[in-house]
Amino acid sequence: MEKKTKVLIVGGTGYLGQHLLQAFAGNYGGECELYDVAFTHHSSPLPARLLDAFPHSPAFPVDLKSGLGLNSISQDFRQPDVVVNCAALSVPRACEQDPDSAMSINVPTSLVNWLSSFETNKTLLIHLSTDQVYQGVKSFYKEEDETVAVNVYGKSKVAAELLIKDKCQSFAILRSSIIFGPQTVSPLPKTLPIQWIDSSLKKGDTVDFFHDEFRCPIYVKDLVNITFKLIDRWVSGRFFFTEFHSLALHHCT
Repeated sequence: MEKKTKVLIVGGTGYLGQHLLQAFAGNYGGECELYDVAFTHHSSPLPARLLDAFPHSPAFPVDLKSGLGLNSISQDFRQPDVVVNCAALSVPRACEQDPDSAMSINVPTSLVNWLSSFETNKTLLIHLSTDQVYQGVKSFYKEEDETVAVNVYGKSKVAAELLIKDKCQSFAILRSSIIFGPQTVSPLPKTLPIQWIDSSLKKGDTVDFFHDEFRCPIYVKDLVNITFKLIDRWVSGRFFFTEFHSLALHHCT
């Protein structure tokens, strides 16, 4: 029997993380014939709906600030072939209010150190970043443009990219903008963009929007598909990373 590829989703209870878990379960009939999939979480206990939806994916409590819990993954799941890091303190206002937490969570020092502790460097790290690494003074930034973040959230993501570039041999960095799409299996405590707009319109509420902010939102399932393509290319040996790479998610209309 062909060896299964081990995939660890860090931040599996978040918006993108749940959609990734759902995609793995859906694509492989809940049996994950090609992949062993596990995920991490921070809040406990896990919602029953989440556990029921993904019974084949073990869940590991992990504190990314300290790295507590990562050794349990080493013992029970072993070294993953692919790690998708979706975990983040991603609300800019919360990052401004607690910059120390933003840096300790968004800069994955403990995760990178854990991956470096394995004897073989066989793990691909797919890290989710943001378009807020840019200064925002021109339109349609490119991957090679200088990163000059203007808020704590963006600065923490720039620091994360630099860490990964310096410490990891095999990685991909996805700089996404606003991620939108359907609700998750286990609803999130924070309001999602599309759901908030829809609710406001239905209630006839007056809402304020920025008039000078231009973003390129991406549909969550498109981002999931991009992640799957990276994983499949890595497993098949058709994708190699030796230096810094980022993937821009362009011009979603």
